[in-house]
Amino acid sequence: MADIGSGTDVIGVEPNDDMRKMAEQSLKLYSRFKSIKATAEKTTLKGNSVDLVTVAQAIHWFDKKAFKIECQRTLKQNANVPLVWNSRDLNSSIIKENAEICQKTCSNFKGFSGGIEDTPEVFNSFFNDGKYEFKMYQNDLLFDYEGFLGRNLSASYAPKKDDEEYKRFVFLLSELFEKYSKNGKIVLQNITRSYLGNIYTSNIKV
Repeated sequence: MADIGSGTDVIGVEPNDDMRKMAEQSLKLYSRFKSIKATAEKTTLKGNSVDLVTVAQAIHWFDKKAFKIECQRTLKQNANVPLVWNSRDLNSSIIKENAEICQKTCSNFKGFSGGIEDTPEVFNSFFNDGKYEFKMYQNDLLFDYEGFLGRNLSASYAPKKDDEEYKRFVFLLSELFEKYSKNGKIVLQNITRSYLGNIYTSNIKV
């Protein structure tokens, strides 16, 4: 998903029908929110028309070179791009045990957030001359059981209901919730990382 803002208007660009409808439903009270069915690489927006392009938790899905070119096309000259990432605090016991469950039951698991926090070259190559402003914030998340389970099941690597490991995945997560929850709630230690930089350069190297 890419959220693209122009002045006080916000344009949500999303190719997935279900996710786009969810955003439209959640934000229908905001008259300045506009929703577009398009991709990060081909947003359909006018050239030199937006003040800011933001990406939250999604750049690993993009063709980064094509997306960078699209940013250069749609952004006003010298505008910045912030890439925002929420990632689990890997020093937390809960997070470590959650990861162990995923390793045991999720064949496509390569680390939370696709391991993006371990690949800084993604950001070094995206921004002009590899220069960007980096900030990190503690941003712990509170879930009840349904929310905790839903967060895990919504991950791209999570097993589906008809997968062999699905029941084991849910069972182990339920045990983890029971172990660490208090008064029906569990806190997941979370870190928000923000990368802000310019993408205008004569030589595009992504």
